[in-house]
Amino acid sequence: MLRILLAFAFAPLAALAAELPIFDAHLHYSSDAWESLPPEQAVAMLRKAGVKGALVSSSGDDGQQRMAALAPDLVIPELRPYRSRADTGTWFRDETVIPYLEERLKKFKYAGIGEFHLYGENADLPVPRRMVQLAKQYGLFLHAHSDTDAVERLFRQWPEARILWAHSGFERPDQVRAMLRKHKNLWADLAFRTDEAQGGKVDPEWRKAFTEFPDRFLLGTDTYTPERWYYVPEHAAWARGWLADLPAEVAERIAYRNGEALFASKK
Repeated sequence: MLRILLAFAFAPLAALAAELPIFDAHLHYSSDAWESLPPEQAVAMLRKAGVKGALVSSSGDDGQQRMAALAPDLVIPELRPYRSRADTGTWFRDETVIPYLEERLKKFKYAGIGEFHLYGENADLPVPRRMVQLAKQYGLFLHAHSDTDAVERLFRQWPEARILWAHSGFERPDQVRAMLRKHKNLWADLAFRTDEAQGGKVDPEWRKAFTEFPDRFLLGTDTYTPERWYYVPEHAAWARGWLADLPAEVAERIAYRNGEALFASKK
């Protein structure tokens, strides 16, 4: 009898989780995906997964522009400093990246610059410094795939910067909490992480982070290869499963409200 009563008690929460909209704050639609997954199909896949907002970048930049043209209500473009995958490990020393960013920023509207890979003292090189100046000029987020050292250096360059920390830096939840306490303009995406929950149950240390900072976390799938696009619906379903283990208000914030609050005006 108790089991039946518990099932009825938790049924509304489970139904709410199943219906939660998703804001995906970490998607790429790069050139290697354009032929196998045309933009119409990519948009359809997001809608099928219940994604209501998507922060999308690409290498090169034409990818998410095609998606945004098809679905301006859904796709929010951000600008990578990569013209191709080959730029990933060299862009921060490549002076030709700056005119590329300047040209695209004059031509299109973006919510942020990133996701970019940047570590340690490389953040203080001339090219990243100029990128930060451009973000400041255009009022853009910085979406940083970075260690804590690089994040600190970015904030020293621009104390009022708004930084979305890709993958939460792949740091332990206690370190993520420490960084969020220190920087009020730092948000963390959970892309390509699975340590926050197992079997639909939120990890105790991550629970502390989510309940302390319910307004500072966002979901992300990270479609860094074309094959990852087919994981979008599965990832959304998995996220809804563990979000159901959190208080409803916290779950809603992480699922979509934080993303909407930060980026909806950029659609």
